[in-house]
Amino acid sequence: MHACATAFSIGTYIPPAPGNHSSVNLSDFDYDLPPELIAQQPAPQRDASRLLVLDRCAGTREHALFSDIVSFIRPGDVLVANDTRVIPARVYARKPSGGRVELLLLQFMHSPAPGIQQWQCLARSHRGLRPGQALACEGGMHAVVRERAQEKTWLVDLHYAGVFEEALQRAGRPPLPPYIARDPEQPPADSDRERYQTVYARSDGAVAAPTAGLHFTPELMAGIERHGTAFVFVTLHVGYGTFEPLRGQSVEEHRMHSESYCLSRDAADRVNRARSRGGRIIAVGTTSARVLETCADEQGLLHAQAGTTSLFVYPGYRFKAVDALVTNFHLPRSSLLLLVSAFAGSGAVRAAYAEAVRQRYRFFSYGDAMLIL
Repeated sequence: MHACATAFSIGTYIPPAPGNHSSVNLSDFDYDLPPELIAQQPAPQRDASRLLVLDRCAGTREHALFSDIVSFIRPGDVLVANDTRVIPARVYARKPSGGRVELLLLQFMHSPAPGIQQWQCLARSHRGLRPGQALACEGGMHAVVRERAQEKTWLVDLHYAGVFEEALQRAGRPPLPPYIARDPEQPPADSDRERYQTVYARSDGAVAAPTAGLHFTPELMAGIERHGTAFVFVTLHVGYGTFEPLRGQSVEEHRMHSESYCLSRDAADRVNRARSRGGRIIAVGTTSARVLETCADEQGLLHAQAGTTSLFVYPGYRFKAVDALVTNFHLPRSSLLLLVSAFAGSGAVRAAYAEAVRQRYRFFSYGDAMLIL
């Protein structure tokens, strides 16, 4: 029971047949964005962000505050949110020469000895890195560069004392995306540590926030549940690949990086029961949507499972499990924008983004939100 997207009859969505994906041109997912609309700070209060509500059936757009979201959902609906917790994955270090190195921890590889963890990292350094190079990290940790892993990444041994998670809290910073300007010479702001994290985060592992969930407060969630709408949690540890810009012209040239996910039996059962009773399944963010679509069969029934997913959703994809979507405004040519366009229709999304620009909405991770019904 999906809402309308491109074809409808008496208010019921008829999913389109799988499209010709090769006809999707990435240049269609560019748009003009004034730089001042890229949010540099979170809203004063999480749920004080603006909310653009796009109704696919009626073809209408409505402007509200995120705290008004309860007005657009119904008793019996289920909000499915990603409970991954962002680790302080950005680590600044110095070479023996004094040169600065920025490491973004992407994936834990193994522990070669007590007090050492090896990670695959993105690295930025003026003169590059070389195998065997020693690095002095902030917060007392130190690192040794081992070898290049892929074109853009290195394997780095992180040496620490005590518990790794505690050492990383001292050494690391919130992995804010590069379009949010922060001075690396200044200590990380407490506001970033708090606000680049959902209030329901509980499973460490993400190197980027599931940003659609940043707008929820405990009070708003309690009000939604009193309204008769339940929250169900899934886990997808967001990696760099989710936010990596797509290159080239054809979507067929892009391969998503695999990301770890988990859908518990309890979560699957609760969503399936809600659907059987006529409730809508509302994905909070593209990462939750990808978990649901990964775990759904052709009838939209969810099956508990855990593993890795590289599901890449773009126009032509037939949704099986998601009826509505809460999402932020995403970068041009990103896999996130393609997923949203697949869900709502490319034309509707282009029009909504153009209106958001005219109305001076705030874009990207710390920006405002959309609700697509």
